[in-house]
Amino acid sequence: MSSEFYRAKLGELINFANGKSSPERIGNARFAVFGSNGHIGKANEFNSPANTIVVGRVGSYCGVVHFSTKACWVTDNAIKAVAKGDNDPSYLFYLLKHLNLNNWRSGSGQPLINQSTLNAIEVRVPGPAIQKTIGSFIGALDDRITLLRETNATLESIAQALFKSWFVDFDPVRAKQEVRAPEGMDEATAALFPDAFEESELGLVPRWWMVGTLADLAALNPEAWTAKNHPDTVAYIDLANAKDNEIAEITDYAFQEAPSRARRVLRHGDTIVGTVRPGNRSFAFIHAAASNLTGSTGFAVLRPSKPENTEFIYLAATQDSSIERLAHVADGGAYPAVRPEVVVGLQCIVPCKGVMTAFHEVAEPLLAAISENQRRAQTLASIRDTLLPRLISGQLRLPEAEALVA
Repeated sequence: MSSEFYRAKLGELINFANGKSSPERIGNARFAVFGSNGHIGKANEFNSPANTIVVGRVGSYCGVVHFSTKACWVTDNAIKAVAKGDNDPSYLFYLLKHLNLNNWRSGSGQPLINQSTLNAIEVRVPGPAIQKTIGSFIGALDDRITLLRETNATLESIAQALFKSWFVDFDPVRAKQEVRAPEGMDEATAALFPDAFEESELGLVPRWWMVGTLADLAALNPEAWTAKNHPDTVAYIDLANAKDNEIAEITDYAFQEAPSRARRVLRHGDTIVGTVRPGNRSFAFIHAAASNLTGSTGFAVLRPSKPENTEFIYLAATQDSSIERLAHVADGGAYPAVRPEVVVGLQCIVPCKGVMTAFHEVAEPLLAAISENQRRAQTLASIRDTLLPRLISGQLRLPEAEALVA
């Protein structure tokens, strides 16, 4: 396959042009607006056609590459790149990603990449027909990854909405108080809820339920590796690699070579919440953990005291109001933070055991499905990242790549 490749400069394959100042951005507008690091909003105007490649032009993100399948607006912090002739835009997008364009930046104070530099970069490419098959193949993997992540966003929303309905808005209790059947549950589950409210320090709460904190349901940072008690290797989750219940990367280290903050032992069912800049939403639910899974000391680890508490703890600790509360009380100047005790001290309404168990039975498969989808997405991303350079360079034929994926 490599014999079908020929040498060309990017300027022979792609039209590069600087973007323009952003128009007024409107939340529900039609066209995406792209800056140096990707999508930054929407507008009612566009300056770039469908299938535009967006290259970060200035700043720390210069050389970062994004792709828009629809017409869009590219700001003056980025360069818009459009395929020339019959060249395939999807293939060229993956080619530019593979090139790591940040290596061509200039300027020490404010990194910059310009059109002249991009035009002069020499590459080896196949003809348009092979470009299209490679672009379509890698694009299909990306589409599958995107679908898994979109599915997870939906499942997460369902779990949070269910938590809010049961334990914030108290919809089943209100329904029974009004002599209505609670929606979305069978009679046996509905019977577990009280039919009246009582006064508490937080206002009206369901009768017989308790005002408490997460500390009533979970242990804080229950295990830590020590100099005398540790595995030979650790699978480490850094604070920067967990966001919105997605763990982007787990890094393996020999224990003696691991970062000094790699100490929190993580088990199945734990909830981890970042204590540094908590508004960044560095949290995740731990599912099917390896025996050496380890979190940064920048996480507060909440371990359920009982199995039925598991999903309640995760959803209570990571609901928007909890994250906003942690962000509000964080202090420390450049790196605002909270103590782990503040996380476990978040207030919550603690239901009776029957309701907690019923919620566990409903929410457990949702969080399990999210974790399984994450595993699949990470596997596909690993396959993509392994195959991409070999396909781009011509070292691997497409049928061989398809067999590997299958």
